Amino acid sequence: MLHWTRREGTEGAPIAPDERLPWPQTMAMGVQHVVAMFGATVLAPRLMGFDANIAILMSGLGTLVFFVLTRGKVPSYLGSSFAFIAVVLAATGYAGSGPNPNLAAALGGIVACGAIYAVIGLVVMGVGTRWIERLMPPVVTGTVVAVIGLNLAAIPVKNMAPTAFDAWMQALTFLVLALVAVWTRGMVQRLLILVGLLLATLAYAVLTNGLGLGTPVSLDALAAAPWFGMPDFTAPVFSPAAILLIAPVALVLVAENLGHLKAVSAMTGRDMDPHMGRAFLGDGLATMVAGSSGGTGVTTYAENIGVMAATRVYSTAIFVVAALVAVVLGFSPKFGALIQAIPLAVMGGVSIVVFGLITVAGAKIWVDNRVDFSRPENLMTAAIPLVLGTGEFTLRFGDFALGGIGTATFGAILLHALLRGRADRPAHGGVREMP
Repeated sequence: MLHWTRREGTEGAPIAPDERLPWPQTMAMGVQHVVAMFGATVLAPRLMGFDANIAILMSGLGTLVFFVLTRGKVPSYLGSSFAFIAVVLAATGYAGSGPNPNLAAALGGIVACGAIYAVIGLVVMGVGTRWIERLMPPVVTGTVVAVIGLNLAAIPVKNMAPTAFDAWMQALTFLVLALVAVWTRGMVQRLLILVGLLLATLAYAVLTNGLGLGTPVSLDALAAAPWFGMPDFTAPVFSPAAILLIAPVALVLVAENLGHLKAVSAMTGRDMDPHMGRAFLGDGLATMVAGSSGGTGVTTYAENIGVMAATRVYSTAIFVVAALVAVVLGFSPKFGALIQAIPLAVMGGVSIVVFGLITVAGAKIWVDNRVDFSRPENLMTAAIPLVLGTGEFTLRFGDFALGGIGTATFGAILLHALLRGRADRPAHGGVREMP
């Protein structure tokens, strides 16, 4: 499980899950994956009133749990899941500022959700993947992955560019990343997210600290932060009302993870289906561990899949490195302050690139599986959820609210089941239509 075949950084050649680059390059790639997941992994707990340092720590521990359960076969990073935000807010009545006063009840619901998710993983391990694949075929999983990227797009566009200058800096950042991706080669190209972020931050500092055009980069918080410190752990309280609201998110996580596995299969050329049950189980157990100590529910991260798509390095070794770095970050306010010092606009530009890569990864599932959009059932299964998820279409059932990603996920599953049933009926004259 901890053995990888060493490969030199052959230009343009992909690095398989069971291979690794030389350790210095592998460590650099791991840091890049930490940077890719950091913004979303910290943003989600902030929106719910959770402790961000615990979320980072649990993302690292959860990734190690996932690595062990999948026996090092599935290249994935586990970070804070946005699928929990709407239901946690509904369950706790959180107002949006400061610590969440009802955090413990939310944690109980997250633990219950992880337990359901883990049971689904055990069922898949016992009876196989056919029922999951029939419930969520490529047209559904591709849609769910694409919806996640589109749903997250509003975060950098609406919330991470408060001024006109910041918007221009976002544009400069994603232009820098695009240039690095296209015009560089070798290790620089593989580290495009990290290199692009550093170059964009340097440009931002020159324009702000040097020319006074925007908010200067401040390192005061970095200087004041201690190197090591214990996060404020919180134990869960199991409230039936909160559990009923939060536990059903397990189905959203299944669809999300399934879509990510299909995306990884398409990128690596490796069949991930035999590892699906273990992946669900690992993700479920990681969510239970996170919820047991004060962290958010976790999921395989599309942001890191986007980085893999850009770098073509699929080695699971880089995720072990990233997980260990995240654990250090969780216990170190100093490292957290360093990442926090990255200008918001620069993080927004990076997020635009990564979220765009997520969306394209969903489309790639359609292409690789030759989803036929001339068939109206496929067209409707994809078209309607894409708008539901992008527009944050929300359905309310009393105190329960199902947000954009949730309505898109359930919508894609239900539409496919309903419309497939019509498509499978015999055509006029008793001749069955072609599938």
